[in-house]
Amino acid sequence: MSSKTPTGQVKAHKPAPGDGPLLLTQRRIWIIFSALVAGMMLSSLDQTIVSTAMPTIVGQLGGVEHQAWLTTAYLLATTIVMPIYGKFGDVLGRRTLFLIAIALFTIASAGAAFAPDFTWLIIFRAMQGLGGGGLMILSQAIIADIVPASERGKYMGPLGAIFGISAVAGPLLGGYFVDHLTWQWAFYINIPIGIAAFAIAWFTLRLPSKRATHKIDIAGVVTLSIATTCLIFFTDFGGSRDHGWAALETWLWGGGLIISACLFVLVEARAEDPIIPLSLFKNPIFVNATAIGFTLGLGMFSAIAFVPTFLQMSSGTSAAVSGLLMLPMMVGMMGTSIWSGLMITKRQRYRIYPIVGTLVTAAAMGAMTTLAASTPIWLICVYLFVFGAGLGLIMQVVVLVVQNAVDASMVGTATSTNNYFREVGASLGVAIFGAMFTTRLSDNLGGVFAGAGMANPEQAVATIDPQSLSQMPEAIREGVVTAYADSLAPVFWYLIPFILLAFLFALFLKQIPLSDQSGMVARGEAIGGAEAEALAAQQASDLENAAAHTADPDHKPAADTQ
Repeated sequence: MSSKTPTGQVKAHKPAPGDGPLLLTQRRIWIIFSALVAGMMLSSLDQTIVSTAMPTIVGQLGGVEHQAWLTTAYLLATTIVMPIYGKFGDVLGRRTLFLIAIALFTIASAGAAFAPDFTWLIIFRAMQGLGGGGLMILSQAIIADIVPASERGKYMGPLGAIFGISAVAGPLLGGYFVDHLTWQWAFYINIPIGIAAFAIAWFTLRLPSKRATHKIDIAGVVTLSIATTCLIFFTDFGGSRDHGWAALETWLWGGGLIISACLFVLVEARAEDPIIPLSLFKNPIFVNATAIGFTLGLGMFSAIAFVPTFLQMSSGTSAAVSGLLMLPMMVGMMGTSIWSGLMITKRQRYRIYPIVGTLVTAAAMGAMTTLAASTPIWLICVYLFVFGAGLGLIMQVVVLVVQNAVDASMVGTATSTNNYFREVGASLGVAIFGAMFTTRLSDNLGGVFAGAGMANPEQAVATIDPQSLSQMPEAIREGVVTAYADSLAPVFWYLIPFILLAFLFALFLKQIPLSDQSGMVARGEAIGGAEAEALAAQQASDLENAAAHTADPDHKPAADTQ
């Protein structure tokens, strides 16, 4: 008679490859996880390399007053595409989208390396963001697809650690490239890594593809993209010295933001399958966790984006040394990210970690308001370690909370929406506080160079970098160092209230049980756990019997002789 599976399903013939639900065995989960690690490393490595090399890049290409756009362009593009990747992944499957994101990121990196001027560099950075947004969202959504929330912490923690590892390597490599090669190597390095990541994902990321059953929400994509763009330009124009909050063009962007945001809400309310379902905002856990991400993004990314610049110019260190000084922050982030993930899996509780994390982050940011050119290096390292430890307790945990609070069919959409609002916060923070920093810095540097009797102080401000600084007279050098310290350190005071607001949101975060089913199992696309292991063993046995029967037609499987 025919053999039976542990679920009682009759297997009258050898199952063909891809027949029926995918078997999520532990071996397959780790193979898929390796592809996600490769994609995550590609995305995170780039951001920290560019941060360390930024003073040299803007100095050589002449763009000190617009250096915030190197980060803002990437964040803006990433923010726009996040909901698209999330929704399309839910509707069409995630494998092809993941490969597209890797390819786009790698090609844009090659373009940035050969950028002839600052404008083209910003364009290619935006293209990198189009790929980077997919790598971030799809990695998190695929983990939710293959691992239950009750066990996901031990995978999310290492993903956070991979971010930390590549972020440690980034400043070191960025510093080495600037000091010993050229800044273009900050982008060259992505090319072989991108090719390797694409190959790993191509051969290991075996996920089911889907077909859209509803009309694609094109109107939602367009209106959301317009609203996001208007928001970033509104804040950037308002915070810049060339425009300001009283300028007509600033408020034209603001008007565009209001109109496009209202249109987006109307479109989503009527869409057959909205890109961001408004029903998500009826979920109090989703709203709370997303608010934490938004307020954290305002403060966190502003600090991360400009700390390397402060270390290089204010403290007078080289790019390589400033890269080493970022090590404590990443070590702290890696340690608490892995630890919190393991503890959540062990104790099945998550609420305490964002509460503690926001307090630790706020304390570290308060300490950084005292940074000056005379601050000892070891003390800066302590501040950065505490700052990273706080972030590690929040970032991956918030994503897990959101995924656990929604239906399995909306995991990608919820993940991308949560990340979208965090990136909106990051874009706002970098644009507003970056504009405050660069405007104040330009004024301070202009005063230093004008006081030194330079014929063209504006040109000197536009082309200042660590190499040219080291060749200046001692008096001017001290003035430049003081200008950087006086420009950046006070900005941290404006960031602390947002971190404390995230703490208040964390206090009201509700604790609910962690799901014991992965997304694909809940949707009927896969079989997981012990049942998957048993079915995999049964299929292996069927294949062996089929091979034996081909070699010896008289061979009878044991199950068929009963």
